[in-house]
Amino acid sequence: MTRALIVVDVQNDFCEGGSLPVAGGAQIAHDVNRLVRRWQARLPDAPDYAHVVATKDHHIDPGAHWSREPDFVDSWPVHCRVGTDGEAFHPNLDPQPFDAVFLKGEHAAAYSGFEGSTAEGVPLATWLRDHQITDVDVCGIATDHCVRATVLDAVQEGFAVRLLPGLCAGVAPETSEAAMAEMIDAGAGVA
Repeated sequence: MTRALIVVDVQNDFCEGGSLPVAGGAQIAHDVNRLVRRWQARLPDAPDYAHVVATKDHHIDPGAHWSREPDFVDSWPVHCRVGTDGEAFHPNLDPQPFDAVFLKGEHAAAYSGFEGSTAEGVPLATWLRDHQITDVDVCGIATDHCVRATVLDAVQEGFAVRLLPGLCAGVAPETSEAAMAEMIDAGAGVA
């Protein structure tokens, strides 16, 4: 077993003050940062990750994914536009320890980190397999959207998946609970 941590979309636009804020996002950024720092320092109580990676919404022109009158199901306000502060990682999360960052959604809607690739074009699943990763922990924003999609795709790709719900923030309690049930039903564990 070789485990990696996938940090999903902990970006300014998804935290308080952003264009599409999720309550508790800034605290999640802080808490994930603390976990990553413990891992980086190899503290005795730190998780034994071989790698820590992150995903980012990275929109240039995602078509109907952005709308002036969003339905908040298939269309959303403008968010994570490349070149804006909203696309950056939240300041509570230091990206320096990340072994790779996977960008998704330049010209289309993208929810799952597995739709993303590095700046060099390496898809997340390929990168993980190239680094002999068999198991992944997943955390980030939002439980009921991008975290959900990333977990479901990780299971489908054959990785053993653990969700870290204490390090996730969701848009709404009802949809987050439904997403949790769906992820567990698909085969994800919960840490």
